Amino acid sequence: MALKNKKQDNFSEWYTELVGETGAFLADTRYGIQGAIVETPWAIQIIRAFEQMLEKEVEADGHKPMLFPSIVPEKYIEKEKEHIKGFAPELFWVTKGGKKELKEKFFLRPTGESQIYPMYSIWVRSHNDLPLKQYQSRTTVFRFEPTTRPFLRGREFNFFEAHDVFKSEKEIMKQVKKDMKYTKNVVYKKLGLPFIFVKRPQWDKFAGAVNTYGAETLIPDGRVNTIASTHNLGQNFSKAFNIKFTDENEKEQFAWQTCYGPGIVRIMAGLISIHGDDSGLVLPFEVAPVQIVIIPIQKTEKKCEQLEKKLKALGYRVKYDNSKNTPGWKFNEWEMKGVPIRIEIGPKEIKKNKLVLVRRDTKKKETISEKVLEKKIKSNANALLKNIRRKAEKSLKAAIKTAKTLKDVKKILENKGIARANWCSMDKKGEKCADKLQTITSGGKVRGTLFDKKEKAKSKCVVCGKKANHVVYIAKSY
Repeated sequence: MALKNKKQDNFSEWYTELVGETGAFLADTRYGIQGAIVETPWAIQIIRAFEQMLEKEVEADGHKPMLFPSIVPEKYIEKEKEHIKGFAPELFWVTKGGKKELKEKFFLRPTGESQIYPMYSIWVRSHNDLPLKQYQSRTTVFRFEPTTRPFLRGREFNFFEAHDVFKSEKEIMKQVKKDMKYTKNVVYKKLGLPFIFVKRPQWDKFAGAVNTYGAETLIPDGRVNTIASTHNLGQNFSKAFNIKFTDENEKEQFAWQTCYGPGIVRIMAGLISIHGDDSGLVLPFEVAPVQIVIIPIQKTEKKCEQLEKKLKALGYRVKYDNSKNTPGWKFNEWEMKGVPIRIEIGPKEIKKNKLVLVRRDTKKKETISEKVLEKKIKSNANALLKNIRRKAEKSLKAAIKTAKTLKDVKKILENKGIARANWCSMDKKGEKCADKLQTITSGGKVRGTLFDKKEKAKSKCVVCGKKANHVVYIAKSY
């Protein structure tokens, strides 16, 4: 087993090969509907591992789980004009039940606002009901995307969304910061994926929102991948869906809302594309379906079985590969799947009470005493995560370059980077410059301004030459 394509030479083909049957086999695209992939057991186990991490994060902050149907009445989405305008082109419609035409057609959920908020308008009555913080996960949504790619853009894909209701506007920004913290705790700290957290321009916000914020990773082909979004909905949706509460003074008020969506499939795409190498996946220890693989060298089956049993008893996900394949084939197969730690056991090691331990990211072999195995597993798991995170962070920082002119922006994007540039306006006044930028750079977009760091503009807008009021980050995107 080996990848034909090199990541650095041909990222697109490398990614397709790694995801497919001849690689780690994470998805099968032969289902027969564009954008509807079959996710394999290996992929699902990885996804469920970090989904569970995200569930723990939001539940620790007071969110409760819920589950809504996939079908939504047409009348629901018509209540918020901006929202329907943004999503109408992507909706899948259900118009028949068997051969019978439906009196009211349904659409398949593209996101949860239009289906959840009619129920919130029933559930929320008093200030004592607030804050209301609920989420649904391990669901799928449906969008009629014109172009698709496994884990990056699909027509049906895994979804996670939290929807919060508050009494006051000031609670909104507190929640936005918490949403960013959830993302950092899981995506950065546990999965090793660095990102920049930006506030979107007004022309590129979520349909119906006051403001949108996004966590952006950089894929090796020079496009940013939004791995989480959070939206300040203000009172726009509460007014559209009539979500009201009676305050402490017995006065009726419209609620304030946020929604948060870590992109489950986008996070998966980040793990594949950022950490993967020419030998396959490189998985953080905590999310790997198999954390340790044991490979026998010659006739050492009994010892391998004993070690597997011992490590499983300690709580590790372990696989003793007793297949008839050669050791070399086994090495390549488990490296392709991204297993973090490999243990090799031969007659020589048994005689000396030793083991050979190999870490996936470095492939360096280390002969150790069996007495220190558990300690070595823990230290190598931590070292692997730190190393892949460090490499990814170094790559992201190196890709961000300051542009003084539009020509600089174009060059940076052509070199697969992110341009940091001065910009005139983040409201609708800046949209004309954004359109011009996109044309000249063949797809470059203003991703936003840094949320967690104020940067002062010192010159003129790189497009129109007018006074700059913002420092923005520009990149091509999926």
